[in-house]
Amino acid sequence: MLSKKIRKIISEAIANLYGKDLSNIEFQVERPRVREHGDFAVNVAFILSKKLKQNPRKIGSDIVKYLETSSYFSKVEVAGPGFVNLFLSSEILHDELREILLFGENYAQVDIYKGMKIQVEFVSANPVGPMHIGHGRWAAYGDTLARMLEKSGADVTREFYINDAGRQMDIFAESVACRYSELFGEKPEFPEEGYRGHYIVEIAREIADKYGDEFMKINFEERKQLFKDVAYKMVLEHLKKVLNKMDVRFDVWFSERTLHESGKLEQAVKMLEEKGFVYRKDGAVWFRSTDFGDEKDRVLIRSNGEPTYFLADIAYHIDKKERGFDKVIDIWGADHHGYVPRMVASMQALGYGKEFLEVIIGQMVNLLSGGKPVRMSKRTGEMITLEELMEEVGKDALRFFFVSKSTDSTLDFDIDLAREQSQKNPVYYVQYAHARICSIIRKAEEEGLKVNKDEVELVKELNLAEELDLIYLLSLFPETVEVCAKTRDVHHLPSYLIELASNFHSFYQKVRVIGEDEKKSKARILLINGVKTVMSTGLSLIGVSSPERM
Repeated sequence: MLSKKIRKIISEAIANLYGKDLSNIEFQVERPRVREHGDFAVNVAFILSKKLKQNPRKIGSDIVKYLETSSYFSKVEVAGPGFVNLFLSSEILHDELREILLFGENYAQVDIYKGMKIQVEFVSANPVGPMHIGHGRWAAYGDTLARMLEKSGADVTREFYINDAGRQMDIFAESVACRYSELFGEKPEFPEEGYRGHYIVEIAREIADKYGDEFMKINFEERKQLFKDVAYKMVLEHLKKVLNKMDVRFDVWFSERTLHESGKLEQAVKMLEEKGFVYRKDGAVWFRSTDFGDEKDRVLIRSNGEPTYFLADIAYHIDKKERGFDKVIDIWGADHHGYVPRMVASMQALGYGKEFLEVIIGQMVNLLSGGKPVRMSKRTGEMITLEELMEEVGKDALRFFFVSKSTDSTLDFDIDLAREQSQKNPVYYVQYAHARICSIIRKAEEEGLKVNKDEVELVKELNLAEELDLIYLLSLFPETVEVCAKTRDVHHLPSYLIELASNFHSFYQKVRVIGEDEKKSKARILLINGVKTVMSTGLSLIGVSSPERM
């Protein structure tokens, strides 16, 4: 990774100038906002000034003087009160391109989480109906984050928590049983809290198509109980089918029912009680979450003996810990924001520490068409489902758009733009760049211009500003992956890919890849191969395809 190489060079400079004791200090290596200020800037002079009690600009000048002999930099300078700006030499950029060509799709493999066992739990939609657009955003985000963590060395488990226990399952089963009964002429009273969406009728029809009137031979109460499993399994299979179409696959589908059946809720109460964080009041069992900064204590078991969802969630996270995860990351919707402090409190009470559980709260999605909000499906007159949107815009646009903005922000999803087959559409723009590179390489091979692996040294022929700028941008890919994995802000990757595509398109307009000079042509083919590698690897991390023809 280029930033690590620079960090090493700066540390060596510090050791030689000020002694080895100071060479391990932490400092930042950043990409300046304005390219004219260098390829990288470091704040090391400010950090050293506190230790050496010297003016940072003087320290910066000393470091610059030392680095002027380095073959890695074409220019070094002190800027402002003491920033050290670094301009990379063609030599270090050529080295970086060689690495890309050597390692291929493994070029951005980093090891910041090597040896860590991380669980990412996401989507976890209630199995009582189709997934909405928000579920799709968390599916795309969760899977992309999991891929980033794997690229960073972690052993990742993707998990879907199935909320298949509790009152909502009873209401769902009764709702389907009513609609099923209506298909055969019976009209039982529909529950006041029942699910009234058109999809309930569709589920009932699906059951009727598969089983006929078989369930009409038993009384309605028995029918309701059976439908808890029959209807629920149908919905779950549909959820899996939609997620598979998105190329989102889970390693574990964890059933909430198993927690209740295995006695793990009682075990959770006992564990908290043994640690002194449980008390009884007004017939209910309470957790002292205020001991850990929560605004009020929370009920674990209601006065009627029914466990709360909170208790089930504590038991679930105990199970996660017992499965050996070093860290668990939960991705929840904005409506769960107030739930975070009590969950963090419960983990601390159990002695798991603040670092064990990380909760990412995401905002919702607004669908737009023609610049106006779209809320209803033309087909059903109800909410637009994730499946409908995917049918409308395709899996690639869906995933790219869903991860293109920070989870902290509401996402405006422009359906018209996502459908558009033009360079206005960012995913099309990036994919088109990849396809164009493949086309150039095919053309070169047809003309007998094929580059062998042993010709990689030809990259030293690349010295035009446009060529070096492109290599520089390629060299930022590992840092981009690392930042995404560390900060969980995966939107930096689609932004990077758009910038890379723009840079390539600009390069292609100004520089002729296949020309009269064979060495130059081969060198440029090596360069665009590097772009192709980084682009396809980046798109793969987002779960988007890399077409070779468009």
